[in-house]
Amino acid sequence: MKVVQVHEAKTKLSALLAEVEKTGESIFICRHGKPVADLVPHKRRDRIALHPVMSRIKIDYDPTEPLTEDEWPEISA
Repeated sequence: MKVVQVHEAKTKLSALLAEVEKTGESIFICRHGKPVADLVPHKRRDRIALHPVMSRIKIDYDPTEPLTEDEWPEISA
């Protein structure tokens, strides 16, 4: 992992961003030798992956199956 000082990061931000895009590796940004920030590649979420909470939901029936006559709500006029 590459380490750069704040001044260098400030003056070479475009080049650092291009490097992160190209290599996919993170860059530590330090002030006086101590890390203050990480420049990391953006990770897109997988739109097909289920949310952790949604994956715990269990359905005991086929939701695409049509309702029977006695399952339809009564219509009040």
